[in-house]
Amino acid sequence: MFYSVDLALLIIISNEEMVWKWIKVLAYVSMFVTSTVGGEDVSRMKCADFKNTTWLEYKQGAKLQVQYLLLTRKNADCASLFSQDCLSHTKKHTSYFNSSLPTKVIVHGYRALGSKPSWVSGLAQALLREEDVNILVVDWVYGASFAYNRVVENYKEVAVQISVLINQLMKDGSTLESFHFIGVSLGAHVCGFVGTLFEGKLGRITGLDPAGPMFKSADPFDRLDSSDALFVEAIHTDSDYFGISIPVGHMDFFLNGGMDQAGCAHSRFPSMYGYVICDHMRALHVYMSALNNSCLLVGFPCSSYEEFLAGKCINCKGPFNGTCPQIGLLKNNGITVSPLLNQEKVFLLTTDAPPYCAHHILVELKVSPLDKTAEVQLTLISAGYPETELKLKLYTNETGCKRVTGHPEWLCKIDSMQLKNTGARIYRQGNIHFEYICISEFPRNRGMDPLCVKNIHIGRGVPWSHDFVQVC
Repeated sequence: MFYSVDLALLIIISNEEMVWKWIKVLAYVSMFVTSTVGGEDVSRMKCADFKNTTWLEYKQGAKLQVQYLLLTRKNADCASLFSQDCLSHTKKHTSYFNSSLPTKVIVHGYRALGSKPSWVSGLAQALLREEDVNILVVDWVYGASFAYNRVVENYKEVAVQISVLINQLMKDGSTLESFHFIGVSLGAHVCGFVGTLFEGKLGRITGLDPAGPMFKSADPFDRLDSSDALFVEAIHTDSDYFGISIPVGHMDFFLNGGMDQAGCAHSRFPSMYGYVICDHMRALHVYMSALNNSCLLVGFPCSSYEEFLAGKCINCKGPFNGTCPQIGLLKNNGITVSPLLNQEKVFLLTTDAPPYCAHHILVELKVSPLDKTAEVQLTLISAGYPETELKLKLYTNETGCKRVTGHPEWLCKIDSMQLKNTGARIYRQGNIHFEYICISEFPRNRGMDPLCVKNIHIGRGVPWSHDFVQVC
């Protein structure tokens, strides 16, 4: 598993002794594996592939090497080499490239162990299913491996080399507007600097959880920024650790607040993957899910995640004229307002497994005056899907409450709702009377009205439930 994922920024966690032990073990294993691969006769390989780098090569100061892999619908399953060494013979070596088509440029990030990123093929295939395009995959594994601080020193040089290629392609008929750069982690900042070199005239940049360490306080010139392309978007999933916490584009999607993602272990014990980079790589997997059209992934503009969860941002009428931005390939995320908004934060909830799509449910309730603070657990149940549990705290000076939660199914397919008084036995409110509880889906789907239940009494240790009639 560790060789097939981007252990994004792992090497910077100097305060975690266990992490450093794992790094040493994995580095030695990686040295053996990559050295073995390097001994193969690559001339016999039919399809181009990433180059692996070894710990020995790193210690000997291997020079920065950048190569490009080309994929199109004509060679979707077999990449061809598209290197700068061949630029003077472009027609001979890159016959699949069509300058009249848009070009997607994929840039990986930090590679802790010098191994190739296994996710590239899945992303490329998803893009090719959606659009007839050229796909150029930037392989800079030689400069992206082992010591993170040294890798950061390389990222601008990588961007400069990419810019040389782009200039050559423009001579052959491509336009700056036709380029869409997709960068993962540190790769997002590589894309940003390419955009800087072209004075923001690239068509689009997508940053998938842009790297945070050594970039959170950086000048916009040195990191991904909305001035780097005609449209810049970012998806944030690990902004409290490996990802950047500030908006960096015209549109910034913060999934589940941009930090802890559903289904990712937040303890070091279940797995190193879950502890280290599950949150960080979730942006990539959600983006691929959106490309595969598994479901719509739309966001809602809001000043903060707390305001969003409090039910204060359930439509897009303000900045977006009623249209909610959508993750995927729609122009400007489907937003038509002009001029473009800048550093607009949008929030959405996702589930813990592919395709990650959650239906946004607004829970509204009114409770009779309380003698003590109360805590209740509300559970939404749909047959065949995980239950959605929502914990609510009810205060003595409040009679109403709103809360947003995510559920894996449509509102009309919620079979039942359960309530339970869960406060501490000594201090909790004994009996709670709800004047009503209503649940509704937003944005409003199929014109379905909220599901409401009135006059509910729950006591200590006596769960309450209500079945809904299927209305889909």
